[in-house]
Amino acid sequence: MALYEFEGKRPSIGAGSFVPETADVIGDVTIGEKCFIGVGARIRGDYGTIVIGNRSSVQENVVIHARDGDRTVVGDNVQLGHGSILHNCTVRDNAVIGVGAIISDYAVVGNWAIIGEGAVVRGNIPDGAVAVGIPARVVGEVSEEQKQEWLYYKNKYAELASVRYPAGFKKISD
Repeated sequence: MALYEFEGKRPSIGAGSFVPETADVIGDVTIGEKCFIGVGARIRGDYGTIVIGNRSSVQENVVIHARDGDRTVVGDNVQLGHGSILHNCTVRDNAVIGVGAIISDYAVVGNWAIIGEGAVVRGNIPDGAVAVGIPARVVGEVSEEQKQEWLYYKNKYAELASVRYPAGFKKISD
C-alpha cells in the first residue's frame, strides 16, 4: 500500500482493511476496520482530515479530499462507487454513492441514502432518500428490499478486504 506521511501526519489503517500499492493515502487519514480501498483511489489528508468508518468500500479511482482545516467524513458500511469524488462533505452510515457521482463541499448524504450514478450533490440528502441528477434531487425512498440487497454487497466487500484480497492478491510482474 502507498501510505504517505505529510507534515508529520500519518494515515491510520484499521485491522482487516485492504489498501493496494496503487492507491494513495496521504497525511491525516483514518480508515476503519475491514474497509476495501480500490486500485487508483486517492485519499488526501494534506489540507484537511479524512475519516472513513468501518466496513466501507472506496472503489477504484475514487478521490476524497477536504478543505484546509476542515474534514470529509465517510460513515460505516458506506459504498463509494468507482470514480466518485468527495470533497469536504459528510456521507453517513450505510449510504451508497453511485459510479462517478460528486459530493461537493458541505453536502451531507443521509443514513441509507442512495445517490445515483453521475449525480452531483451540492446540499443535504435526507436519510433513506434516493437522489439522482445534476443537481441531485430526491426521487424516492430506499425500500427494505434495497437495503437488504445493498447489505449483501457491503458484506461481500468487507470479506473481499479482510479475507479474499489478503489471501489471493499477488503481483505477478513488475
